[in-house]
Amino acid sequence: MSIRLRELIRNVRQCKTAAEERDVIAKESAALRNAFREQDTLYRHRNVAKLMYIHMLGYPTHFGQMETLKLIAANGFPEKRIGYLGLMILLDERHEVLMLVTNSLKNDLNARNQYTVGLALCALGNICSVEMARDLSPEVERLLGSSNSFIRKKAALCCMRVLRKVPDAVESFADKAPALLSDRHHGVLLAGTSLLLELCQLDPALIPSYRQQVPQLCKILRGLLMTGFAPEHDVGGITDPFLQVKILRLLRVLGAGDADASDAMSDILAQVASNTEAARNAGNAILYEAVQTIMGTESIGGLRVLAINILGRFLANRDNNMRYVALNTLARVVAVDTQAVQRHRSTIVECVKDADVSIRRRALELVYALVNEGNIKALTKELLDYLQVADAEFKPDLTAKIAALVQRFAPDKRWHCDSLLQVLTQAGGTVKEAVCRSLVVLLTNAPELHGYAAREFFRALRDARGRPPAPLLATTAAWFLGEYGELVTAGSPLLEGEPALEASEGDVVAALEGVLAGGEPGSAERREYALTALMKLAARFPDQADRIQAVLARHARSPQVEAQARAVEYGQLFGYDALRPALLERMPPLDEAAYARALGTAAAIQAAGAPLAAVSAAGNDAVGDLLSLDEAPAVGSGAAAAPSAADMLHDLLGGAGAAGGNGAAPATAPADALDLLSMLDAPAPAAKAPAAQDPLADLFTAPAAPAQPAAPAPAPAALPSVTAFERDGVRAVLAFRKPPGAPAHTEVTATYTNAGAAPVTGFTLQAAVPKFMTLRLAAASGTTLPPGGAGAVTQRLHLTNSQHGVKPVALRLRIAYTADGAPAVHQVEVKNLPADL
Repeated sequence: MSIRLRELIRNVRQCKTAAEERDVIAKESAALRNAFREQDTLYRHRNVAKLMYIHMLGYPTHFGQMETLKLIAANGFPEKRIGYLGLMILLDERHEVLMLVTNSLKNDLNARNQYTVGLALCALGNICSVEMARDLSPEVERLLGSSNSFIRKKAALCCMRVLRKVPDAVESFADKAPALLSDRHHGVLLAGTSLLLELCQLDPALIPSYRQQVPQLCKILRGLLMTGFAPEHDVGGITDPFLQVKILRLLRVLGAGDADASDAMSDILAQVASNTEAARNAGNAILYEAVQTIMGTESIGGLRVLAINILGRFLANRDNNMRYVALNTLARVVAVDTQAVQRHRSTIVECVKDADVSIRRRALELVYALVNEGNIKALTKELLDYLQVADAEFKPDLTAKIAALVQRFAPDKRWHCDSLLQVLTQAGGTVKEAVCRSLVVLLTNAPELHGYAAREFFRALRDARGRPPAPLLATTAAWFLGEYGELVTAGSPLLEGEPALEASEGDVVAALEGVLAGGEPGSAERREYALTALMKLAARFPDQADRIQAVLARHARSPQVEAQARAVEYGQLFGYDALRPALLERMPPLDEAAYARALGTAAAIQAAGAPLAAVSAAGNDAVGDLLSLDEAPAVGSGAAAAPSAADMLHDLLGGAGAAGGNGAAPATAPADALDLLSMLDAPAPAAKAPAAQDPLADLFTAPAAPAQPAAPAPAPAALPSVTAFERDGVRAVLAFRKPPGAPAHTEVTATYTNAGAAPVTGFTLQAAVPKFMTLRLAAASGTTLPPGGAGAVTQRLHLTNSQHGVKPVALRLRIAYTADGAPAVHQVEVKNLPADL
């Protein structure tokens, strides 16, 4: 005979091992099988209760599933209660046995006892399948209009399950759901609001018709705010916070994109935000939903500021959950009202230093969104101060954000250099290589900073003595010392505010020898750069040539193949004094625009200091429409395909023939991106040398004097300039040049000036040409035109006319800018183009 449920629970709890527990369950399962086989109706409800307990312990109970159906079919309410509970625990919608209960459910849905109807609705709402939902949805729809609040509440909740299973039934319930908002019972109101939310999600076309319920929802919410103490609904001093939260969510859905609905709910939202106490979680939950609703609707500016101030109070809360949701919400609304969020900038920066890593990451993302040209220095200083004490696992994210901010908003190149050098010094091991590449490109195009950069990197290497510098810091420093090392020594002019530096030629060589020392990870690559840098300095420090030659001789026996090869090859160069200075001269400035195009991202273009040329490659956009139907879409500066090599600086220096927007000085192509110093890997000059037995002798026996240049071609006739655009003081002048021997090609230099009294910002030019032409538009030198013609912005266009001599050149421009705070967009067709184009 089976035991009572309490005895079974006691026996299981007394088991000391899993084997004892399995033995107890096995004996009781056998007793239950016998009872089910003997059709024991007296204790059936007790046996099913024990079966549920065994199921919750994880043991198989399939042998007793039919007993639940028998209890459901019984007439007594206690048996039905146990039967429906067992049905919801032991079965789910995938069991075929569930089909047998449909008829019993239908009978119970029509029962006179409200509790029996409630049991059936509860079971249907938990485990109904698609077939059951289709069969029983008419009964649920009928119960939705019942006069009994208890039944209406459960019917509304059951409707949500039916609609999720059968979305086609939306039309049946769409008209009945709003009537639930007229009920005074809080349970019906909560269920009705949830049903309306579900309907709006399943069929957004219903939202316009449901906006008529906004006044009723505001009335209910106002009643909850004004109601005194109600014990049956009070939670932490708040009247029915669950209903308030649901109503706020529904208002957010109904007010999104509709100004009238948003105005109707603005007063009540202000009351909720102002009168709700934030002392406990119930009040905080309502305030959070109120903020979400204010920011998700067409609310006025004052309400938005109030919502952001509430989030600011959340940031000062000691509860990590409150601060996390505040940061998460602020990150979504910062684009809507940046100024209001900026008021809480100091609190947000403090969250970056929080002990909770999830809060730190959210705060860092928010800081990244808050930075602009006005606060970049202050926020970067805060982040750099924290970088010194940040956890190792957090440093990669932090350094990536700092580098991106510096590259995007740096006020000048010197500050750009200083900030990235601090990042390299404090966390160089976590900085991405692309950051150093962009820094190299930036500084090579700033002659006034060559010496400053070399001195700063020299200081970084000198201060790192006693501990190995980060590999990326060492390789970048080696590059700058190899290129501009002679500017480190005493006597070189210093910039304003730069501390004095006493360094000799020997100190610079010693710094590079320090880079060569050490066997930590990444030392192989840094040795290669240091060897190349030393070799370049040998041509500029004659007094240190013997010392450098000795260093190369030591590394000629290096176990690292690449370092050994470089040392041997560089050692051979000392036998060619006439050729060595020309081979080891400085690299030419790297082409910023070409480097930006190679990266293929707008952020990289900002890092290089050249704004992205706003030219679309789509045929149906605003630029494509410039030349109507019979003309080709314009090609932007970003349209050139990025090279597939792992390192794109190789292409920028001539290795793959990438076409740059602005003409760069010709450079020899190195084999690696940062290995800009290994000039021996570059191809030989165009003049072909005769074959020789010794490859090195063959390489270096060419005469030091350059070959006589060919007679210059006659200069083409100068083409007249054309004023393409002139309005609001903004003027665009196009100058043309024909490359010799290429009549179909035209190089156009556009010069933009501003004669007005106020600066013009956000200046962009887009261009389009007919289908028989191709256009390549380089990046402009800037986006701001200073007033009074004090400066100019230039941009290059490259035109190719495939029908040269047959069809004339045609060009249409789209110019956009902001003058006196007012944006302006103009489309012009360039007239009076020279006939020889």
